[in-house]
Amino acid sequence: MTAPIRVEEAKTERLARLLDSQFRLPGTRMRFGIEGILGLVPGVGDAAGLALSSMVIVQAVHLGARGATVARMVLNVAVDAVVGSIPLLGSVFDFAFKANNRNVALLQRHGLDPDRTRAESRVAVRRTLIGVAGGLVLTLVVLIALVAWILSLLL
Repeated sequence: MTAPIRVEEAKTERLARLLDSQFRLPGTRMRFGIEGILGLVPGVGDAAGLALSSMVIVQAVHLGARGATVARMVLNVAVDAVVGSIPLLGSVFDFAFKANNRNVALLQRHGLDPDRTRAESRVAVRRTLIGVAGGLVLTLVVLIALVAWILSLLL
């Protein structure tokens, strides 16, 4: 019964490698995948990368990843998609972050020690959500201060 799971795990690993690290820049140790290339195409490329990355998550669920581990995988892909959509910075980020390889590593750790991976994932998801909320609050405060400053100049 373990053979079909191993085949599915291998498919998931191959997909993640294709997306994130299949190719190497000549003369360097830097690796990239088709997601990094797709990210260079404005608009459509990032959406295609997001769709392909979602396939890794769906496969992880089929392989038994649960709850917090899947949430952390979704968060990895979301961070990759959001930052990847920023012109220029996003392209550099796509080559460095490798959300799919991270997700396969999470899936492998989940298979070895699901309780520990689940606990670590909960902490990571909480920290990230707190960071995002803090960033949104900071952005709002800066915008309010900017509007107040502009109004003070006009009045």
